[in-house]
Amino acid sequence: MFKFFDKDKAEKERQDKRKSQAPSLANSSRVKLEPCNSVDDFQVDRILGTGSFGRVNLAIHKKTGAVCALKCLSKSQVLKTKQVMHIKAEKAILELINFPFIVPLFGTFQDKDTIYLVLEYVVGGEFFTHLRNAGRFTEETSKFYAAQIVLTFEFLHSKDIIYRDLKPENLLLDKNGNCKITDFGFAKIIDHRTYTLCGTPDYLAPEIILNKGHGKPVDWWALGVLIYEMIAGYPPFYDDDPMGTYQKILHGKIEYPSHFSRNARDLIRKLLYADLTKRYGNLKAGPRDIKNHPWFSGIDWKAVVQKDLFAPIQPEFEGDDDTSNFDDYSDVGAIDHQFNLTNDEQALFSAF
Repeated sequence: MFKFFDKDKAEKERQDKRKSQAPSLANSSRVKLEPCNSVDDFQVDRILGTGSFGRVNLAIHKKTGAVCALKCLSKSQVLKTKQVMHIKAEKAILELINFPFIVPLFGTFQDKDTIYLVLEYVVGGEFFTHLRNAGRFTEETSKFYAAQIVLTFEFLHSKDIIYRDLKPENLLLDKNGNCKITDFGFAKIIDHRTYTLCGTPDYLAPEIILNKGHGKPVDWWALGVLIYEMIAGYPPFYDDDPMGTYQKILHGKIEYPSHFSRNARDLIRKLLYADLTKRYGNLKAGPRDIKNHPWFSGIDWKAVVQKDLFAPIQPEFEGDDDTSNFDDYSDVGAIDHQFNLTNDEQALFSAF
C-alpha cells in the first residue's frame, strides 16, 4: 500500500536540500517566458542529453532567472531524416495539452540552423538511470509509476492523441519523484488509424511491425512492456538484433521470472495480447479495465493525479538547477549542421 504524501514534511526536506535560489517553473505548466525569441534570451549551460537531431541543454532565462531545458534541433538533420512533420506535430501537441505527468512546453523559436523548444527542466533526471541503478523495481514502486502512465494515456487518448514512444528513456522524475513523459516526436493526433513505422523495437506492438495500421492500443501494449521491464529489469522481448526482437514480439511467448506476482502476470498478459479485441485498454470499458485490475487494488486514482502520494524514489538534488541526476555529456561536440537550407527549405519551418 502506498503512503500518503506528508506535504509539510516533504516541503521541509526540499527546503533543507535547496542551497540554490534559482527560480523554477516546475509548477507553472502554462507559463510563457518573455522575451523568448532567441537563444540570446538564455544563458545556455551543460548538455543534459543528446539525440539524432541535436541536444538538450540546461538553460537560464536571463530576464527572469527561470531554469529551463532547451531542446535544440538541427534543421538540416530534421530535413535529412524526413522528420519535419513529426517536429511540427510535437510542437502542436505540446501547445494543446496540459497534464501533471507531461513535461510542458514554455515556448519555441528558431534561427537559420536550429529549432529551439523551451521546456520545463525536470531536476530528478532520467527514469532509465534510476531503473538501471536499482537493477529492477519492486512491484509497489512499479505500480506507482504505472498508475501515472495509465492516467496520462487516458488523458492523451481522450484528445485523440497517441504517444507511440513509451520507454524508460522518455520518462523523467521531478523533484518529488513523480514521473514526467517527455519527447513527443512520435506523438500524433489520429481519427482511427495511422501507418507510420516508428518507436523503439522493444516496445513496438505487433500491428506496427506488421504494418496493419495502428491506433491507441499501441500505447497500452507499450505500458505492458514497461511494467514488465520495471519488475524484471529487462524487457520481455529483448534480443541483440532488432529483427530478433520483432520475431519474439510476433511469436508472443513471455517468460516471467519467479518473483512476479500472479496479478502482475495477469495484467501484463492482458496488455500484451496481439489480438486487439482482447487487449486491455481497447475493450468496451477502455482504461477502466486497467484501473480496476486487481494489480492496482488499493490505488486512489484521484490521489495519483493530484500527486498526493509519496513517491517511492526521492531524487537527491542541491537546487532547482542541479544537473547531478543526468549523465555527463561534456565530451559531446557542437551540433553538426550538415548543410545550409534554401529559402524553400526554411519555409518548411515557418510554424516555429
